[in-house]
Amino acid sequence: MTRRITVDFISDVSCPWCVIGLLGFQEALRRVDGLIEAEIRFQPFELNPDMPPGGENIREHIARKYGADRARSSATRDAIRASAEALGFTMATGEESRIYNTFDAHRLLHWAAGQGAGRQAALKRALFEAYFSRGLDPGDPAVLTGLAAEADLDPAAAAEVLASGRYAADVRAAQARWREEGIASVPTLIIDDQYVITGGHPPDAFERALRKMAAEAERAG
Repeated sequence: MTRRITVDFISDVSCPWCVIGLLGFQEALRRVDGLIEAEIRFQPFELNPDMPPGGENIREHIARKYGADRARSSATRDAIRASAEALGFTMATGEESRIYNTFDAHRLLHWAAGQGAGRQAALKRALFEAYFSRGLDPGDPAVLTGLAAEADLDPAAAAEVLASGRYAADVRAAQARWREEGIASVPTLIIDDQYVITGGHPPDAFERALRKMAAEAERAG
């Protein structure tokens, strides 16, 4: 018996633990193929909504926001890099990298959700790789248009969305909703509006949770 679930994956494009959480969850889904079938809906959450155009040096940003010194920041980056590498993802960020405004990326993801099966997921992956592996600015319209093309989306339509400001109200409303529901950190996964999993866990942890859900569904009939 296959249990079908809907997953609201709340995350930000510039959040490294969101990459690890998504890849870990997707690997867990592969492991429970036949038991769980998931629809993943990517939901917006800006960690730095006031970030100006051009961004900020990531080391300076982390020191100011979290009070982390250079050694602690470096150790955290090393841990993130190792976790990502184990999942087949290259984290190329360093202390001279920049963190950028991601609002327009979320607008484009909102649009992509209506462009056909798998298109939003493809754009999400492209955004993660562009920022973390290639050091690109996910707030740059030219970068975003190019990533839309990489995700098999219409680049001209993507450029029109970005230039028009379309979906800004939708993204802000969605972010407000999640904050009102108590979401304060990402990634957060809300499954069937019932289960909440927070954090960038390894595949084993997600797999255990999914197998538990499958067993509950089987017991229920």
